[in-house]
Amino acid sequence: MAIRGIDANIELGDTFMNDKFPELKVDYVIANPPFNVSDYSINNAETHKWKYGLPPQGNANYAWLQHFISKLAPYGAAGIVLANGSMSSEIATEGDIRKAMIEADLVDCMVALPSQLFYNTQIPACLWFLNRNKTETTKFRNRSNEILFIDAREHGSMISRKQRELTDKDIAEISETYHKWRGKNAKKEYKDIPGFCKSANIEDVRKNKYILTPGRYIDFKQAEDDGIAFEEKMKTLTETLAKQMQKANELDNAIKENLQKIGYGLKIKK
Repeated sequence: MAIRGIDANIELGDTFMNDKFPELKVDYVIANPPFNVSDYSINNAETHKWKYGLPPQGNANYAWLQHFISKLAPYGAAGIVLANGSMSSEIATEGDIRKAMIEADLVDCMVALPSQLFYNTQIPACLWFLNRNKTETTKFRNRSNEILFIDAREHGSMISRKQRELTDKDIAEISETYHKWRGKNAKKEYKDIPGFCKSANIEDVRKNKYILTPGRYIDFKQAEDDGIAFEEKMKTLTETLAKQMQKANELDNAIKENLQKIGYGLKIKK
């Protein structure tokens, strides 16, 4: 933060056991907590933090979510990066906590990200956008009991054998979709796009047992018609298959001959 010229009050300690900023309320939270932390403890006395349920031992994802929610001001918003499993996990109390958060109308938007975005893990990640108050403001429309789902798993490009990167165009498409959806002119500017985004209501989420995976809600993208007649496609495919089968047969015979030469002929039972 110092490198970027951001002034901050930083304290050393255990966020869950000894909150150094117990009274802090902020308008914005941006966080990328460690995924699926198993070795952690919480301060059970901080009941205001665990309003939606005590997070389970063995995974801190829902401890992080509730910690950040507890810091939001009345119109505060949060953007949080977590492992994909957080959208659908039913381990111990996680499903109940997620349900309570959804019923409290805290979830504004969910984004499924492509894999291989991080240097230190191959675990696919997602974005949680939370909002303390989704009613109409001077900037945004009333989004009560609505959630935007975005599937960006096919976005990005490989910059190395192991690393994927979202391009500026990818980021712009995702962010603009979210901004248009929550904006005052959403009816004109936003539309559901099969394979990419869908605006769902609370009833849709209830029917899906409060699972927040975007793929559960977004319509399938129809394959584009290439204009080639079915008969022509089948003729091309069968000709290609015949050539491949012939090549496979030639390779099989070559292998048998080579094995025979070194005294390991194959005996194939019919």
